Amino acid sequence: MQTVLVAGGAGYVGSHCCLALAEAGFRPVVFDDLSNGHREHVQWGPFEAGDIRDRARLDAVFAAHRPVAVLHFAARIEVGESVKNPGAFFDNNVGGTITLIEAARRAGVNALVFSSTCATFGDPVILPMPETHPQAPLNPYGRSKLMVEQALADYDRYVGFRSAVMRYFNAAGADPQGRIGEWHEPETHAIPLAIQVALGQRPHFTIFGDDYDTRDGTAVRDYVHVLDLADAHVSALRRLLAGGASESYNLGTGAGTTVRELVDGVGRAVGQALPVQVAARRPGDAPVLVGDNAKAREQLGWRPSRDLDAILSSAWRWHQAQAQAGR
Repeated sequence: MQTVLVAGGAGYVGSHCCLALAEAGFRPVVFDDLSNGHREHVQWGPFEAGDIRDRARLDAVFAAHRPVAVLHFAARIEVGESVKNPGAFFDNNVGGTITLIEAARRAGVNALVFSSTCATFGDPVILPMPETHPQAPLNPYGRSKLMVEQALADYDRYVGFRSAVMRYFNAAGADPQGRIGEWHEPETHAIPLAIQVALGQRPHFTIFGDDYDTRDGTAVRDYVHVLDLADAHVSALRRLLAGGASESYNLGTGAGTTVRELVDGVGRAVGQALPVQVAARRPGDAPVLVGDNAKAREQLGWRPSRDLDAILSSAWRWHQAQAQAGR
């Protein structure tokens, strides 16, 4: 059984990837400082507490577990926070990643799957967005991820350190068995916010802008089930371990969901219509963000298999169970 170090493996996408790794026959070792992750989500392998900026701690963990590759999810992700405190994002997301890569190289590890984002693209000029889309991030979060992508390209070009860059659109949903799910503090993501309305934890769901040039006037986003994302990571890992070259992949469905369609879908999942208020557009929100997944289909044999209703029903079961448990 091959060991994989999963930096940020106690977080939302990272923990679901640990589940997928274990089901694929790998041994995931979670390395996480629990600043955004949760110890309860570490269920499929050992846990090692640590910060990706801590060189000595990384060296010790690599020596103890001897992983064959790294999956890297350990990042600050809140766009609004990145605008208020860009230094923290560059420190962790860029500086921490370089420290992690160098630790991997010292340990003889030559393969990394990197959690990136469509936020590296900025405003869309091509839809659906391919990997060749111009990259012009609108905020420090997106820029920090782009800087890592550029660093990884140089590591590949000059020292042969190979990587797979996985650009997410909107990760959503939860493990259907309810073992893990989406858990952010504070919560800013659309689906959990809508479910909180259904649970009576919020008075209404706010739609920011209903005057976009879309089919119902609300913004369009590309929601991908988190386990579909996890499957893509496992496929990219296998490709790197087999000697595959460094590549970047857009992980979207190729189709989009409007905010109103999303709210209606949550209503179907929970069995009740949600109260909605419309507010002005938020600065920086693009009308449409949808990903072209042709490259992932061709090179990884990947395509999303779980539709929006599967996403929303799994999310509802997870959040309902958490509410019943008093969390």
